[in-house]
Order: sequence, then C-alpha cells, then structure tokens
Amino acid sequence: MRIEAFNAVAQVYQPQKAQSKGNVAKTNAAARDEVHISSFGKDFQIAKQAVANASDVRDEKVAEMKKKYSGDPQIDTGDFADVLLSKYSAANL
Repeated sequence: MRIEAFNAVAQVYQPQKAQSKGNVAKTNAAARDEVHISSFGKDFQIAKQAVANASDVRDEKVAEMKKKYSGDPQIDTGDFADVLLSKYSAANL
C-alpha cells in the first residue's frame, strides 16, 4: 500500500472546522422556514379526519341482519349433503 494514498484517505475522515461567515445571527433572523400544503393535501386531511370520526359499525345494517337472521335456523341436512357432494365431485374432476 502506498503511503500517499493512505494520507489522502485519512484526510477525508478527519473532522473539518466550521468556517465563520461573519454575523450569522443576522442572516438566521431574516431566514424563516415556511410550510405550504397543497390543495390535495388539505383535501386528504379532511377526508382522513372524516373517516376517523365515522363509526366502524353501521347500526342500521346490524339491526337489519339481526332481524333477518333471528330465530332458529332450519337446515335440511339432506340438501346440505347434496350440495357438499356436488362441490366435492366438481373439484375432483
């Protein structure tokens, strides 16, 4: 290994001193960070808030399903077996 190459690589990894640029306090006071949100971003925030405020359960649909499926279900085991066998036969072909 050449010593010159090692010295060049070592210089890259040495910490460098910050250079002063005069009165930094004046330049930082004049510069301000600004944030601009696009109209799409605003619409997205409104939609996200609306979804967060919406209920996860639609009570009218739950009541409708409870009414429709309440009671003791009457299942004919013969019909169930026929459907099961036809599905099984179709799958094995």
